[in-house]
Amino acid sequence: MGLAPVDAQSEIPPAKPSLKTRLSTLLAEYGKLAIILYLVIFALVLAGFAIGIGAGMKVESAAGGAGVLGAAYLATKVTQPIRILATLALTPLVARALKWWRDRPTRSR
Repeated sequence: MGLAPVDAQSEIPPAKPSLKTRLSTLLAEYGKLAIILYLVIFALVLAGFAIGIGAGMKVESAAGGAGVLGAAYLATKVTQPIRILATLALTPLVARALKWWRDRPTRSR
């Protein structure tokens, strides 16, 4: 039994588009919705970190409050790749839900 020649081109899977390319495609397709969803996710994560960090410390001054917000901002920046992936995954779903909401039949009374 002989081995068949292997075509080197057929074994290489197509390259997955980069995160930047996928984000650009998403913005071109969904526009404002993608930006709004990203900002909503950003605000929720920032608020969550601020509440979580603030719950663990007693803040008695404006500088302490600024420290909590600064720490929350840094923690939010660390989660940026995850937030971008969440935006990529959720934007088509939210667009579909909004389309369904707008196109649903309304009951007349």
